[in-house]
Amino acid sequence: MVSTEFEVMELITTAGESKAKAFEALKMVKDKKFDEARELIAEARKIDVQAHRIQTELITRDIDEEQESPAMGLLMVHAQDHYMTSQLAKDLIETLIEVLDDAK
Repeated sequence: MVSTEFEVMELITTAGESKAKAFEALKMVKDKKFDEARELIAEARKIDVQAHRIQTELITRDIDEEQESPAMGLLMVHAQDHYMTSQLAKDLIETLIEVLDDAK
């Protein structure tokens, strides 16, 4: 069985990778390369599937009375922060792509 700490670290790194792809997409928007930006956002969404799977497993264990709940420490809060900010960045950048591409 994979340790909770490993899963939490995997959530942090996966969310970070997704956010990095989203900001790469934003750089493409600055250069008016909208197709490339959309491709990067699509890559970020694929990475998010893995992050979401990890988060779901942790939450499922937390509410399952027959399993030991993951420790709710600073590292877990940090992981959730990374995941949520990556989601927000991706969603906002995706919206910017659409708005700016439509305005051209």
